[in-house]
Amino acid sequence: MREFVPCKGKDACREDGETCLTCGRKLTEVARAVFLMNELSDFVIEQEYANVDEFASYIARKLVKKVKHRRETADKLI
Repeated sequence: MREFVPCKGKDACREDGETCLTCGRKLTEVARAVFLMNELSDFVIEQEYANVDEFASYIARKLVKKVKHRRETADKLI
């Protein structure tokens, strides 16, 4: 496994056509993350949630649990 390196912002991004030279992630990975963030943002706006921070905290907690569970389940299959 590798460590996630967050974006430093659009102004800091330098790329070679395949990889961001600042964070080291592939541009396809960055694009997919942006897509997922846009989907979550659209969902929050559509639902008219006033407590966005609470929704974001909920998503973060659930994501960590889901990834741990899937990794544990995958390890048991090996």
